[in-house]
Amino acid sequence: MKFSIKKEILLENLNNVSKAVSTKNVIPVLGGIKFNLTKEGLFLTATNSDIDIESFIDKKYIDKIESTGTIIIQGKYLLEIIRKLPDGLINIEIIDGLKILIYTQNSNFNLNGIDSSEFPNINLDISTNPIILSKRVIKNIINQTLFATSMQEARPILTGINIKIENDKMECVATDSYRLAKKVVNLDNSVDNLINIVIPGKNIGELNKILTDDDDNVEIHIFSNKILFKFDNLLFQSRLLNGTFPDTSRLIPDEFEIEIKADLNEFFGVIDRAALLTSEKEKNVIKFETNKNEVTVSSNTPEIGRVEEKLMVTKNNDKEIKISFSSKFMMEALRTINSKDIKILLNSDIKPIILKTDEDDGLTQLLLPIKTY
Repeated sequence: MKFSIKKEILLENLNNVSKAVSTKNVIPVLGGIKFNLTKEGLFLTATNSDIDIESFIDKKYIDKIESTGTIIIQGKYLLEIIRKLPDGLINIEIIDGLKILIYTQNSNFNLNGIDSSEFPNINLDISTNPIILSKRVIKNIINQTLFATSMQEARPILTGINIKIENDKMECVATDSYRLAKKVVNLDNSVDNLINIVIPGKNIGELNKILTDDDDNVEIHIFSNKILFKFDNLLFQSRLLNGTFPDTSRLIPDEFEIEIKADLNEFFGVIDRAALLTSEKEKNVIKFETNKNEVTVSSNTPEIGRVEEKLMVTKNNDKEIKISFSSKFMMEALRTINSKDIKILLNSDIKPIILKTDEDDGLTQLLLPIKTY
């Protein structure tokens, strides 16, 4: 194998593929990136048994192919070398079977390679009827739900995002059992069979880093134990979580006794300032109290101090409410909402707090109140 390629082209593709390079050195080959140079172009592949990524660089983007071949190069060192080399042409060559030479006009690196036969056999299957969404929509879904996944491995199923597709409706839900994020998207095409899968949150977070924020299409291929995203020159495959995601549909009420409408930025600012005097140990609790069209937000931590903020809102009736919640959870939910106004929907001080907006009917954020008495 011997070829020459511009640094920026190789680096961009290596950065994408490296998201699947294993950082745990249990099996050395999983810490490597497989280079497979053919007459058509260069295939770069990496896997950590959780996600598999393959990127293809067409021959038209490679300056010179002198000979083809396959080898595995240690990802960590390779990336550092390519990043730090000056802009311009980079030459890569295999010498003596498993030695890799990476050189430019003034730099020369010698790396030990790994035999390509040791690389796991990866099946990047494509289905006949993929779901098609734009990158922008997928990024939106991830940004509006991923934060609510659980960090605790005690209930592995809650560390993922549940995706249900029925006919032309796609529902994405994440919950850590203290809060819930739900996004509903309408698809252009209807699916024949009900789809109900859970994608590991960590994996979908890596996909989010690769996706650009534009309207280009992504093909989504769903199988019983894996999901594959196909876009640009890239295939991104993730395993699915086993188990049944809890039925969260009954958690979101259909009717609300109190509906409060506030300016989103003002409300966020009030919560943000009230949160300054809260402590993580005490769950960052703040109190929220209505009095006609005025809301008082306060926090009181004996060892820190007390803060009180007032905000003018619009309320649908004369009912009043006192409720407490985590300022951290509230701000994380508010950050996902792109709107001028926010609707805070309440039933009682022990029932869930629902956040909605008129501009995005498909998005629902839920957080449970905290008892402070």
